[in-house]
Amino acid sequence: MAAEAKHTCYEGCSVQSFQFYLEHSGEHKAILECVHNILPGQFQRIAASKSSLDVLGVGSGGGEMDVQMLSLLQSSFPAVPITADVVEGSSQLTDNFKVLVAKTADLQKIPFSWHIMHSGDYEKQEKAKGDMKKFDFIHMIQMIYYVDNLAETVKFYQSLLKNNGRLMIIVEAANGGWDTLWKAYKKELCVHAIAEYRSSGEVVACLKSLGLKYEEHVIPNSFDITECFNPSSVIGGRLLNFMTARDHFYQSFTPEIRAGILDLLRNKCSVEKDGKVLFNSNLSCILVHA
Repeated sequence: MAAEAKHTCYEGCSVQSFQFYLEHSGEHKAILECVHNILPGQFQRIAASKSSLDVLGVGSGGGEMDVQMLSLLQSSFPAVPITADVVEGSSQLTDNFKVLVAKTADLQKIPFSWHIMHSGDYEKQEKAKGDMKKFDFIHMIQMIYYVDNLAETVKFYQSLLKNNGRLMIIVEAANGGWDTLWKAYKKELCVHAIAEYRSSGEVVACLKSLGLKYEEHVIPNSFDITECFNPSSVIGGRLLNFMTARDHFYQSFTPEIRAGILDLLRNKCSVEKDGKVLFNSNLSCILVHA
């Protein structure tokens, strides 16, 4: 995945931008709520009659979600051995993940295998080996935007599922704020890491075309972007940088494009409530069956 290899790792200042966004947006909290509502029942089905459980995280970042899901799985089946494989292209975020694991008492019995590479490189590596490890639960949280070929990626990872396994894809919701912004300004925004923006709409269409069984759950979320409309606001500038995948929003676009993006953010991607502009950042949790 040449394009992926060039751009999609969070390293250096982009890690800081990503962490800033997570803190401001409440995204992980929203995902966590969904995970705690949906996964206990899914884990019961996945783990039925199994003597061991193997988990694969693809694009796991700093591991904040992985640690929560593995702890949930472990507490549900304390007597069942669990293994965890992690595919993540950023060495910096993987180091953060390892620190988190070391601090989490529940996870000390789980052996981790770290694959510091992009999802496409992991796919190539496994196919070259021939004897591919299979998994009971695979998750891809907010990473499907960065793959070259959506259908091939989904087909490959779904093929790694064991009996009753589940592939969980979490992605921005169709017709949400992100979907509206990135499709309206595709020409200007889809030029670096994300060459083709995808929401749950594209993922669901792909699953249907592949004939795969799935279920979809909405993850409601919104966050305050009022500061984005104050040109002198540092917070607003940092949010705009992340939302448009640029280092400097105000220097990266013409005045017309900037004005258009800000107008779209206010009037098509958000609602106004109590004097605040709240960006619609709903997500979708899609569970693909084995």
